Amino acid sequence: MKMDYYLDMSSEQWALLFKNELIEITSLAKNTTDALSFEKKLSSLIGGKIKNEKLSLSQKNAAKTILQMLHFEKKPYLEGSEDEVIKIDTFKKLWNGLNNSDKNIHPDFYYEIYKLFNELYYENKPINIFDNNDKDINSSVNGQKNLSFFVDRWKSGLDEDVIAIRNKNKKRIISLLVEDISTITKNRDSRYKFNDGISNAEKIDLVNEWWYDYRFHLAQAVKTPQRLNKYLNYTLSEEQINVLNKAKEKGIPFFITPYYIALLDVEDNNFDDSTIRSYVLYTESLVKAFGSIKAWEREDAASGGKVNVAGWVLPDGNCVHRRYPDVAIIIPDTMGRACGGLCASCQRMYGFQKGDLNFNLDELKPKIGWLEKFTNTLSYFENDSQLRDILITGGDALMSQNKTLRIILDEVCKMAMRKKSTNEFRKEGEKFAEIQRIRLGTRLPVYMPFRINDELVEILSEIRVKGVKAGIKQFVIQTHFQSPLELTLSSLQAIRKIQSAGWIITNQLVYTVAASRRGHNVKLREVLNNNGILTYYTFTVKGFDENWALYTPNARSVQEQIEEKKYGKIQKSMLPKLQDLVEDPFTLTNNLRKILSDRNMHFIASDRSVMNLPGIGKSMTFKVAGLDEYGRRILAFSYDKTRKHSPLITGTKQILIRERKSLAEYLRQLKKMGENIGWYDSIWSFRKAKTESRFPIYEYPDFDFEITKKYTNLY
Repeated sequence: MKMDYYLDMSSEQWALLFKNELIEITSLAKNTTDALSFEKKLSSLIGGKIKNEKLSLSQKNAAKTILQMLHFEKKPYLEGSEDEVIKIDTFKKLWNGLNNSDKNIHPDFYYEIYKLFNELYYENKPINIFDNNDKDINSSVNGQKNLSFFVDRWKSGLDEDVIAIRNKNKKRIISLLVEDISTITKNRDSRYKFNDGISNAEKIDLVNEWWYDYRFHLAQAVKTPQRLNKYLNYTLSEEQINVLNKAKEKGIPFFITPYYIALLDVEDNNFDDSTIRSYVLYTESLVKAFGSIKAWEREDAASGGKVNVAGWVLPDGNCVHRRYPDVAIIIPDTMGRACGGLCASCQRMYGFQKGDLNFNLDELKPKIGWLEKFTNTLSYFENDSQLRDILITGGDALMSQNKTLRIILDEVCKMAMRKKSTNEFRKEGEKFAEIQRIRLGTRLPVYMPFRINDELVEILSEIRVKGVKAGIKQFVIQTHFQSPLELTLSSLQAIRKIQSAGWIITNQLVYTVAASRRGHNVKLREVLNNNGILTYYTFTVKGFDENWALYTPNARSVQEQIEEKKYGKIQKSMLPKLQDLVEDPFTLTNNLRKILSDRNMHFIASDRSVMNLPGIGKSMTFKVAGLDEYGRRILAFSYDKTRKHSPLITGTKQILIRERKSLAEYLRQLKKMGENIGWYDSIWSFRKAKTESRFPIYEYPDFDFEITKKYTNLY
């Protein structure tokens, strides 16, 4: 296949291809004395083509992109992630390469710019394997057929054959747990140890009983590469073991529950579990970078009492993270600063590196004075004019013990009630926003579903009743299923318990390379929707070199949005019915299934594809500004104008981000994973994008009064 051949071409071969296929551009480079002259004549040439030639839409887009990139040429820009000034010289590199004055031009640079000019001259727009021209996006027979082909490639954790394999895994792991408990915990003070004299069969029965106690999984979490390999039936490669050993030596936390290990396939290709493996098996790039990781979101590095990069003054205590006027994150000083496992692409890896987040559960138990600190922090929400949404996270919010979580949520309700009561004394137009939404950020329904026990459900039910009295209208568990394989019978039971308490569940996906394969995200949406879970965000992987292996370029996210997610778009006339779903969480699952069934849809596209940008928050509004020496795109992002920001951000025109890998390198990764890269050919044409509007069910309810336009806690 030609695309495969392109991936392996040398720089010399690319230069020859330009000479043979892009004759006008090569001639222009050869007949100019320097790069600046080349750029001026190229600008004139492309401008003339737009004015004088009959170009197709794809050719016009390519021409506009070239002019746009020429606009960014030579000027100094602050690159937002590295916080350094860079100078873009895309066409200088091209001129040097075509004139043989630079032999070190990377092949991926040539590949990217060749695709751009090829589209201009030959209208050779990459093939979209879906039918993208239907007026009625839900009635495309060919598109739906192709979509089903890709969706059907992926297994769910609820499939009978997958359940059978995992039961076999569980049985093997329980035998190993019996062995370890018999030797390791024999002389320790532990609730999970065997009395003397009991038989092996009795030990197995006990471990089977303990299996459904989340504390058992915390106690028996695998913390070494050697034990992990043992529990995976010695199937890890020597290369992977070496990486994990280096990670351990470097101090990267290692914590995987027996339950989650049982989800992995240890036989030959029963199902493709590379998406979930990439979440718990660390990469060489992470190991090399750990220790020098910087805070991607600069506001996360701000000290309490000081101003963050979004312009917000934060309270003392380093517990609050804030980007927007209406919502802020709070991380209590409790066991919620730990997780049920460390995700390899964790957005808070910087916090684990600093030690603010860790797996020392005994040390994380609330200290004397934690509650006073927490209530003082809550006063920040109470006395802020715009805050109406509080997201309690970590770590993981549900890692806190039930008694601690009850206190936390009860204090939030008290704060919301005080804010509501104080408003009665404020004039119309001067009233503060009241708390309307409370969210708990957790991955425990995935990592450790047995944490969702009856006592927790009782707490959630109680808080919902108290919260409603305080004016809170939305109660959300914000979780993170990364793969349809993670939805199991155990996690489904946890979901049902949460839903029975009147809390809705939304999902956020991190768009890793493995998760970005054709149809994978559609399958995930389908499985989640059919079980009453609404999709919320699809995130580009954040971070620097530590996440290089997992990073999916933004063009793939936009490609998936336009070519695959479009089949979940809903007509405007259906939006009121969808709003009813959120307002009646107890019937959400059945009503959502009915909507899907009535319209013969795989899913509802309620998630937004975005990148979390340093300082300015979430956005997918970008245009290509240039290429670096490795062919990586430099994207000029604008902030998301569909939501409120601080005045500091609304005054920001754009932020430049250099992507972590080229499209060609991404395609090589897909090829190595067994993907047909011809399926992704249209990825090259996504050189600009616009942030999707927030799905209506996620908008805040209107107040029955007018709130102040003034901002508090603003620098």
